[in-house]
Amino acid sequence: MGKPRKSRAAPFSASQMEHLEKMISEKKTSELLDRNFCQQLARQFNHSSGLAGNNVIQGYQVQEWFENKLTCLHTQFTHLPSLPVDNETENEIASHSCRSDNVLQEEDERDKMPDLDKLEFEARSSRDFAWYDVGTFLAHRISNDQVEVKVRYADFGADEDEWINVKRAIRVRSVPVESSECTKVRVGDLVLCFREGSNEAVHYDAHVIEIERKQHDIRGCRCLFLMRYDHDETEEKVHLSRLCRRPKF
Repeated sequence: MGKPRKSRAAPFSASQMEHLEKMISEKKTSELLDRNFCQQLARQFNHSSGLAGNNVIQGYQVQEWFENKLTCLHTQFTHLPSLPVDNETENEIASHSCRSDNVLQEEDERDKMPDLDKLEFEARSSRDFAWYDVGTFLAHRISNDQVEVKVRYADFGADEDEWINVKRAIRVRSVPVESSECTKVRVGDLVLCFREGSNEAVHYDAHVIEIERKQHDIRGCRCLFLMRYDHDETEEKVHLSRLCRRPKF
């Protein structure tokens, strides 16, 4: 969905990653997650690499790397089955993120599940509030009584992995609006709108504010839709080809 975003992850080199891996085998978990220890390790990396300015490694980035790595090491994870995400299914999604006896569903319950293989998901990044296609669900955790899943975005590497709140920011993937569906898009609808600028080319949630209906031609729908993006309330007129709708079940 959209063009790849630039990496915002900590700039660990190969040798630094090797050092972090070594620390996991040598240190206790409590020490690895200690804030002062992580800050000291970050300063060590910066000094040895000669980093300066905006490229310096922060202590919280080291701590976050340890947290994510330890979670993965203690979880036998597999690809999550694709389920429509709502209040009733968030716990079920979490329970399927690892393959262990205590989370397997009973046979009769699995028989009642719909055909899930064809469904795909998208996730809203907390970094830029844009929605990206989910390639794989890697793990899950409970944070402040909320279920979170670690996702790897489609066409992105591990440095872009992110923990996402299931209830607020995971949903079944949106689908492009076809020209024949033009009349189904109405004022007030929530859609996914592609926004392209000098620094971004991504999809955001937006509401339809106004529609200028025009005669369709050989190119398809020529109508103009005035959109208001939810994350910053800016407005823009776009053609139908830039809109995706929420799927219906």
